[in-house]
Amino acid sequence: MTIGILGGGQLGYMLALAGYPLGLHFRFLDPSPEAPVGRIATRITAQFTDRSALKKFAAGLELVTYEFENVPVETARFLAERVPVLPPPAALEAAQDRLNEKRLFQKLGIATTEFAAVAGREALDGAVQQIGLPAILKTCRMGYDGKGQWILRNAEDVSKAERELPATDAAARKGKGTDRTVQAPFVLERLVPFARELSVLAVRGRTGETAVYPLVENHHRAGILRLSLAPAPQLEAAIQQAAEDAARRVFDALQYVGVLAIEFFEHEGRLLANEMAPRVHNSGHWTIEGAVTSQFENHLRAVVGLPLGSTHAIGCSAMLNLIGEVPDSAEVLAVRNAHLHLYGKSARAGRKLGHVTLRASSPEQLASRLAELPGYFHRPEFGLDTVLRHSAFARR
Repeated sequence: MTIGILGGGQLGYMLALAGYPLGLHFRFLDPSPEAPVGRIATRITAQFTDRSALKKFAAGLELVTYEFENVPVETARFLAERVPVLPPPAALEAAQDRLNEKRLFQKLGIATTEFAAVAGREALDGAVQQIGLPAILKTCRMGYDGKGQWILRNAEDVSKAERELPATDAAARKGKGTDRTVQAPFVLERLVPFARELSVLAVRGRTGETAVYPLVENHHRAGILRLSLAPAPQLEAAIQQAAEDAARRVFDALQYVGVLAIEFFEHEGRLLANEMAPRVHNSGHWTIEGAVTSQFENHLRAVVGLPLGSTHAIGCSAMLNLIGEVPDSAEVLAVRNAHLHLYGKSARAGRKLGHVTLRASSPEQLASRLAELPGYFHRPEFGLDTVLRHSAFARR
């Protein structure tokens, strides 16, 4: 059985590695001739809009899935006329536009921060009056790892953002594109003083069977995920249940199949949904060594139609991203129960080059092993020392 995957980055790489023991084969489509999956699977190098390449890609496939959510929706729909595409194109459409995503959460009764559409610079003042400050302005489409965002704390920040935004008419024209659901190129969200950031990974199979991993606590620096702690420390059962309920509402609404990630803010004892990703997710990399069944294997089980595997955590785990450069492998692997994953990418500032997962039997033991990591992880931009001193995880 051959599965097609749109996108050839590290998520696709890890999907293939999880699928080979199941007897699965893979074919990838990616615009970059340097996509790392080329080392382990057939890769077609072409633009996602190249219909001739898409036909060649689809020939003989059992199904198609994707490893990132910015695949054009029309590409997914074109392929869906020829082969099953899972998760369904409707999930891509919902996740690609932050305003539509927020409205979906609102429709499903999933709490979010207050938000307002912003068509361009002339509309920003009105949105700020509606939402208040502090707030965060985001592009509705594209943008990740902190890109395409402006934090607005005062009038000076608003004025600066206005100077950088296009005029409303131009922005509205730009937002139309080919996707009829796009109504504004920006969304303004109230910036809440959240206690921590959490994410849930859930999976739904073709038969409707579901399974959910424990919530994960995430720590970002400069808009990039640096550290995930799993299961999230000091986690109340009601919070876990609320996250699972949100995932199942999305599953039912979209007739979803595959792994879904939803990111939340924990604020005053409740969850506020931030955004979702209709794919395997960076905050779930810990599951390779830290769960009975990894998110990658469970995604494949789901889309192929196999029974789902257990999402139970094995002890406690910490996942740390390697950003821009990689530490000495020997120093990392000298730490007990440290697992190193390198993606085969060339070094570049801000680029995710790999990750390390630490596993331990208790939170205290895991905190000790985090402290043993080499100096690379203790630089100020990583923030690990702050996490060890102040996070709920370290105090448990």
